[in-house]
This record gives sequence, structure tokens and C-alpha cells, in this order.
Amino acid sequence: MTSTSSETRTFRAADLGTLTVIAWSGEHPEDEKDMPFLLAYSLGDGEGGPEGSAEAIELLLQNTGLPVGGPVIETSRNPSLPVTLLVEAGQAVLTMPHLNAQCVVPPEWLAAVGERGHAYFMFTTRPWPEAKPGVALTEEALAAFAGAEETVAGSAHCLVTAKSLRG
Repeated sequence: MTSTSSETRTFRAADLGTLTVIAWSGEHPEDEKDMPFLLAYSLGDGEGGPEGSAEAIELLLQNTGLPVGGPVIETSRNPSLPVTLLVEAGQAVLTMPHLNAQCVVPPEWLAAVGERGHAYFMFTTRPWPEAKPGVALTEEALAAFAGAEETVAGSAHCLVTAKSLRG
């Protein structure tokens, strides 16, 4: 029996590095309404550097059932997918294996998620060391990174149903 490299790799959370999730909203090209977006990325500062962080994220996504570069997965159609989004008190809490991230979201993001009932979540294997938590990002920098072909192709894409404590 021959084993592949993905079978022999062991996931270690320390290899992920510093993970960050940011939220914004923008017009969706299909219906021209605001779409709430979430982007998860690593600073690339894990034990194996940027390459090790990218490999660890890819393994995490694979183990979670989110294909990198694959189709957009909808949690509403895949209830066993271990990805959840709780929206409460002006914050988004994203939970998946090895990740529980909370971020303050802008009012327009809250309005968009309230209208749509879900957010477009992108988890990229591409490190973004310049976008450290607590450092302000310009819209241009976010658009350049999130819209870059390397970021989009190196990401898992998911529509995550938004839940709230109020039901």
C-alpha cells in the first residue's frame, strides 16, 4: 500500500501561525446587493514560516471538508460541515475545527447578513504578514489582497449560514 503526502502529514495547530479574520461588505456582481464577506488568513508566522502555514491551512481545510480552489460550499446544504457563524451584539463569531475567531463587524456588514442570512467566507492558504491584527487596513489593500488571483485560487469558499442567540 502506497501512502500519499497528505496521508502522512499530521496537522499541528502551531504550524498555522497567527490566524486573523476580517469582515467587510461589498456589492455582489450577480444581484448588485451588499454581500457580507469574511476572510481568514495567517500571518505566515508559524513554526514552518509562510510555506508551513500555507500547508497547515490546506490540511486543516481538507480535514474540514472545504476544498481549496474548489466550488463554493453552502453550510445550509451541508449541515454536517463543521463551520458555524454566530452574529450577535455587533460581532461575528466564526467557529470551525482549530479556529474560533471573533471580530467586530461594521453596520453595513450586519445589514447585509441580516438581509441575506449568510456570509461569504473565504479561508486562504496565502499568508498576509502585512495585515496584522490591530493595524488599520485600507480598502485598497484589502481589495488588492482579497481579489488577487493567488488569494482566490488558494482559498476555500463557503456560504456560511448566520445564526444568532435570539434564534
